[in-house]
Amino acid sequence: MSEGSAVTPEANTPTEMEPSDIHDILRNDRRRLTIKNLQEQPDGTMGVRELSEAIASLETGEDPPPSDKRQSVYVSLHQTHLPKLEEFGIVSYDSDEKRVCLEDRVREVEVYMEVVPRYGLSWGEFYFGLGLLGTLTTIAVLLGVPGVEALGVTVTATVFFIILMLSSTYHVYAQQDRILFQRFRKE
Repeated sequence: MSEGSAVTPEANTPTEMEPSDIHDILRNDRRRLTIKNLQEQPDGTMGVRELSEAIASLETGEDPPPSDKRQSVYVSLHQTHLPKLEEFGIVSYDSDEKRVCLEDRVREVEVYMEVVPRYGLSWGEFYFGLGLLGTLTTIAVLLGVPGVEALGVTVTATVFFIILMLSSTYHVYAQQDRILFQRFRKE
């Protein structure tokens, strides 16, 4: 932990994570993949074996991954990465039950690790592209570009606003669903 981090005595976790702590956590691929895999679970929980197999599969591109790679990932998770994530309160790790569970503090690092979805675009890139496409299409309508001018400015703007509204609704719903489910799991 960095020198400037305050620690709560009862939980032994920092009250506010320092940027250097967040960087230290996220600079390792296996810690990022651990967080990503747990986020993809409806309840934010996985067994260490299941988690190590998922990470080994991503690292090797093989399904199932070779057993030596699974073992290597399992040992590094158990000895290094899960204790580090637990130290900062990002996960809780029951080493007896071999279960890992996301904690609320994961939101502090999520801001810094926008995971690119399987389609290869982050939400920020998607919204930027949609806004750019809408702007260029509107300009094309105003300039009278053949084929596009028939749409009219009103129809063009309405279509892009509806797409934007539906996309942002889905984005908010997907985020809220995960966050609400984590809150119910805690109670």
